[in-house]
Amino acid sequence: MSRPFQPISDIINTSPPKHKQQSFDEIYGEPENFLEIEVRNPITHGGYGGVDLYTDYEIVCRTNIPAFKKRHSRVRRRYSDFVAFRKRLEQETTRVIIPPLPGKILLNSNKFNDLNIEKRRQGLEKFLVIVSGHPLLQTGSKTLIEFIQNDKWDPRLLGY
Repeated sequence: MSRPFQPISDIINTSPPKHKQQSFDEIYGEPENFLEIEVRNPITHGGYGGVDLYTDYEIVCRTNIPAFKKRHSRVRRRYSDFVAFRKRLEQETTRVIIPPLPGKILLNSNKFNDLNIEKRRQGLEKFLVIVSGHPLLQTGSKTLIEFIQNDKWDPRLLGY
């Protein structure tokens, strides 16, 4: 006994798949894995008459990546800390190319003006966003996590 002819569209369901209605939390909630890094709030410190002046920057981190110890952290770092951090990352891994830091400001007279500090802040943030966004470093670099989240991080204790 033969069956009557049926068009292929009757046999194969060609209608779009039915999607489960998403809840408000699923649409607007935290993504499964996220890492937000911001370098902000530069503060210049120093002695009298411009001796021993330096600027440090606040690093704000929000994440839910399990390798990170804290979901939210704030630490302060100066440029020399970033230099030591970069050097340590290069020693820690050969599988990731670590980008350069923004250059040093050579003219002492302009070193601490607002424009130069802001340009450096932007460069440090770009560097940190690129480095912290690398999946191998996010999950495998203790140096990255310590630099971003440990307020007692000290490059002098790392053997430089």
